[in-house]
Amino acid sequence: MTMIEKILARSAGLEEVHAGDTVVAEVDMNVLIDLQFPRWVTPLRIADPERTAIVLDHAVPAPTIRDAEGGPRARRFARDFGISRFFDVGRHGICHQVIAENALARPGQVLTCTDSHTCAAGAYNTAARGIGPAEVLAVLCTGRTWFTVGPTIRYELVGELPSGVGGKDVFLHIAGTWGDATNHNLEFGGDGLASVPMNERRTIATQAAEISADFATFPADEVCRRFLAEHGADPGEYEPADPDPGATYAAVRTVDLSTLEPHVARPGSVSGNAVPISQIETRRLDQCFIGSCANGQLDDLRVAAEILEGRTVAEGVRLIVTPASQQVYRDALRLGYLGTLVDAGAVVTNSTCGACFGYHMGLLGAGEVCLTASTRNFRGRMGSPDAEIYMGSSATVAASAVVGRPVDPRTLLDREYSA
Repeated sequence: MTMIEKILARSAGLEEVHAGDTVVAEVDMNVLIDLQFPRWVTPLRIADPERTAIVLDHAVPAPTIRDAEGGPRARRFARDFGISRFFDVGRHGICHQVIAENALARPGQVLTCTDSHTCAAGAYNTAARGIGPAEVLAVLCTGRTWFTVGPTIRYELVGELPSGVGGKDVFLHIAGTWGDATNHNLEFGGDGLASVPMNERRTIATQAAEISADFATFPADEVCRRFLAEHGADPGEYEPADPDPGATYAAVRTVDLSTLEPHVARPGSVSGNAVPISQIETRRLDQCFIGSCANGQLDDLRVAAEILEGRTVAEGVRLIVTPASQQVYRDALRLGYLGTLVDAGAVVTNSTCGACFGYHMGLLGAGEVCLTASTRNFRGRMGSPDAEIYMGSSATVAASAVVGRPVDPRTLLDREYSA
């Protein structure tokens, strides 16, 4: 069995499962988000408050009256059902970041949430998937849900990730080279994985939703175990899942990390639409955005601060930076990253999904061109349907904000930039 097949078999109480099977799985953690509560139907009972978390993330602090009415409902729900893992305004953050910071996703377990990027938790060897609001409500009441097991594509990572190249670049290389993986699962492994830190693995797992994958899983190696221990997960509380030597895959593809360069996806999609930055056309940028569950992590802000130290954002360019959580915001403030970014001309916003999904904190106008480190680049995602959205890593976005057009970040990381 593959990694995901083992997790689903265990959660369903079966000896084996294979591609094409439909299983009913026990859910170890079900995460509710703020967008559910304005139209919430309160259940009479829930299966287990200890396996439930509530995170306010998409619209905090509330930008509309409708959102403002959802907050009190979420607070009442948490109080009435005794849900201790409630991340209210002030403790909030994008749910996938909060899940990571609180070790809510654990190896060999199943996690559900309505957000489509829930596959992010696959970085921790978790079977994590975004499901519909009605399904999340059903999980809340029964503790279970069903999955049809899809075929798995394995990515064998070899070589070492070069400086200036990150998880977003690995993903864009995969998306640009092989395109969609609709109704398939992604599994990552190989000797090169040791050079990919947890934040970059989570970026890759998060972005799997953009090529329509169901699950994306990484092994619980020493890097992963150390991260979980640092965030409060007792190794005795979880059982990782490794693939069998004879596991059956739909395809096995090799990615030589050492040969990768920064990538950029052109507007519209990522599948078959991402290229090495040396091949991207010169475009004047109006807005650059660093944030989201994929690239609003502390390391994203660190690399942006390193690039912007002593430099300024190009005239006519808006650089918006959104930390992925209050914890990231506090850490970046303590380490001086936020001061560096603001001194360079960036705007640092509250921690929220905001600009990533075109809701608040920096929408695009008609005719504008954006380079984003967030999760999606399709038409209308970040504001006007007549805006263009390019996608790259946080390093690429930060460097491009300085130059005013897409540029290889290594030119600013390794030496002074000269026009």
